[in-house]
Amino acid sequence: MSVNKEVKRITTNTLQKMKANGERISMITAYDYSFAKIFDAAGIDTILVGDSASNVMAGHETTLPITLDQMIYHASSVIRGVERSLVVVDLPFGTYQGNSKEALNSAIRIMKETGAHAVKLEGGEEIVESIKRILAAGIPVMGHLGLTPQSIYKFGTYTVRAKEEAEANKLRSDAKILQESGCFALVLEKIPAVLAKEVSESLLIPTIGIGAGKYCDGQVLVMHDMLGINTEFKPRFLRQYLNLHEQVTKAVKGYIKDVKDRDFPSEQEQY
Repeated sequence: MSVNKEVKRITTNTLQKMKANGERISMITAYDYSFAKIFDAAGIDTILVGDSASNVMAGHETTLPITLDQMIYHASSVIRGVERSLVVVDLPFGTYQGNSKEALNSAIRIMKETGAHAVKLEGGEEIVESIKRILAAGIPVMGHLGLTPQSIYKFGTYTVRAKEEAEANKLRSDAKILQESGCFALVLEKIPAVLAKEVSESLLIPTIGIGAGKYCDGQVLVMHDMLGINTEFKPRFLRQYLNLHEQVTKAVKGYIKDVKDRDFPSEQEQY
């Protein structure tokens, strides 16, 4: 029997067992109550309240502008819709990088004010002090290596990371450091599949890939990309499971037409 069917609630421990059992972990982003409720009821293992809310919910070009207060608003909305999934929340840019005390305070606010189950931080060795401090307070931490969107201005591009040996070696080393620091899982974003396979096999903690090939222990996609709400973003790694943009446009046009033609509401639709 699969691990995730045996449990009433998915926890960080469940994900560890799923990796040990060879069972893949499903993860999707959500930012509001209604979608979180749908995803949870559908059986998703993990919901990420991503700082991608900055892009898909607020229309910013990067993830940098979103604030801790805004992340708390999104996360508390998601939590109200969830009964079973593990909910992980991104610590936004500027709330953990420079100061481990500030990192701890940010993580505590997320846990206290939202009811979420874990936080996610981008980066390797540079942020270990923050990770250890957060973990010492009993807050689970998910790591994130490879393409780290909060560092986009450093990279200057969203292309595949760790293709060169030096960067690949740093990623291997960072992955081990994050595991040793106590992270319960690791997102690997936009790195070569061969490297992701090697890293996944070298770790005891699960890896969750996005654009990192099929050998990770799980996969994550942004809901707006996967459901075809956002049509501009079409990277190679994205599989679109629905074209909501087209369907919603058609529905709204139908509604507009019926209102203009005085067809809506009908006799049956009034009191």
